[in-house]
Amino acid sequence: MELYYSLSVLIVLASFFAYLNVRLLKLPSTIGVMVIAMAVSVFLVVFGNVFPNTLSRISGLIAGFDFTELLMGAMLNFLLFAGAVHINLKDLREQRGPIVVFSTVSVIISTFAVGTFVYYIPIKGLEIPYIYCLLFGALISPTDPVAVLSILKGAQVRKSLETKIAGESLFNDGMAVVIFAVILQLAQGSSEDLTVWRVVWLFIREAGGGFLLGILLGITASRALRRIDDYKVSVLITLSVVMGGYLIARELHISGPLTMVFAGLIIGNVKKRFIMSAVTKDYLDKFWELNDEILNAILFLFIGFNFLLVKNINHYWLPGIACIGLVLLARYVSIWLPTKFIPFREKFSKGTIKILVWGGLRGGVSIALALSIADGPYKNVIIAITYIVVVFSIVIQGLSIGKMATKALAREAVAAKNQA
Repeated sequence: MELYYSLSVLIVLASFFAYLNVRLLKLPSTIGVMVIAMAVSVFLVVFGNVFPNTLSRISGLIAGFDFTELLMGAMLNFLLFAGAVHINLKDLREQRGPIVVFSTVSVIISTFAVGTFVYYIPIKGLEIPYIYCLLFGALISPTDPVAVLSILKGAQVRKSLETKIAGESLFNDGMAVVIFAVILQLAQGSSEDLTVWRVVWLFIREAGGGFLLGILLGITASRALRRIDDYKVSVLITLSVVMGGYLIARELHISGPLTMVFAGLIIGNVKKRFIMSAVTKDYLDKFWELNDEILNAILFLFIGFNFLLVKNINHYWLPGIACIGLVLLARYVSIWLPTKFIPFREKFSKGTIKILVWGGLRGGVSIALALSIADGPYKNVIIAITYIVVVFSIVIQGLSIGKMATKALAREAVAAKNQA
């Protein structure tokens, strides 16, 4: 009953904030819900003495949820599957080189770049050991698939560039989780059996296992969908892939998010090729689109209200703002270096690199990883600066990526015309 009460409150708040956004702010739905939730959080903190019961109830409601488990163990699977179902596999294959490099090599480069910048560049209020700087680098380096996919829907970028950004965000979780887990073990002093081969095996098990299980689930579900043309059963089959697939992935200790991505890609692309009635296709598409919108609203509501869980956030504004610049600089380094030293088929212009850097949004995954750190002297500062970077990324970068892309690509077109 307690869980039902909590979910009911979240749904009511999400719907009310979404309504206010449509009527007043007119921002992209996810950003609007998060901004209103943050504004309410700030209001409650400032006037906490006037509304003590409301502040304690909402804080208790948010704290009562295990955000890491809720996002990484449940919501992310639905959101990734819903996003992957609508991605064209042919487009993904055409951009496979940059996607693979950016979701692996670039994550490693960014982790060490962020950690090194934060450690060696003097920032008042951010004096933490190098290993914890690397830990922050690991959790902030992966671009968040939920934030990226929801923002890209309204951004005016060309298809190939959109595929690179979306593909990178979908696939970099496997590498990021392994790096984070390894550095977390080192930071907490449990480094036994932590050899190079163990790290390699962790990555193979997480990423390779997710790939194989996702392919298996996708093919099995696709064959079942081919033999029927009933929208109710088709929806149930796709639901069972997400929910049952996560349970299997959890038992096998492999990447649930990657499992959902590969399963969604196969089902989505097979669905487009074989004969299925327009009614069934319409129901399937609208069901997952609606799921995507509802869960996104709840997730970004959570991100907004997580402000209440950050202790003494007013002490960390300066370090947080400094880290915004350092994270963007590290993002630039992690994108620019591979484009210079790896012979991609497509040449990357300055405008393309700029869009890839600015379009690499951080979101709920980074917050969830920060919250998963065991209690210690550096946990609160990491959560605080992570929250500040994520909010800037979603609100500022998310709202401006479309205009930036339009201007950058227009300048490139003019420059190419002048050269011709």
